[in-house]
Amino acid sequence: MKKIIDGKKYDTDTAREVASWDTGNPTDFGYIEETLYRKKTGEYFVHGYGAAASCYAEPADNGNWKGGSAITPLDYAHARNWMEMHADADGYEAEFGEVADDGTKVAKTVYLTASTSERIARAAAERGCSQGDVIEQLAAEL
Repeated sequence: MKKIIDGKKYDTDTAREVASWDTGNPTDFGYIEETLYRKKTGEYFVHGYGAAASCYAEPADNGNWKGGSAITPLDYAHARNWMEMHADADGYEAEFGEVADDGTKVAKTVYLTASTSERIARAAAERGCSQGDVIEQLAAEL
């Protein structure tokens, strides 16, 4: 599925599939399946499909409801939350990095040149996230 939202293209064929979940029985009227994707730019989105009694339902021509689908962009924090809800711990850590037993991320010391540090700080300010999140996003592209 391909969709333009707020001037940005979201395409399930070109994005990397991160994880997916479903409610189990595709013949159930409330059936839902969702897949989290990550674009090459690091942006996340969910492609969801649902049956006639799901949150993805669409009006049918006869006045009833039919199954439907949608793409929903997610910011980094919401993508992490989606993974906490729908993926196992290994899947979460594969995408967002190792988490310590107390819920914090594992700290590492990295030495950078001043110009690289400035570029990371500028990217964090532009994206509205932490410098650590910028580094994690870049590392995930490797």
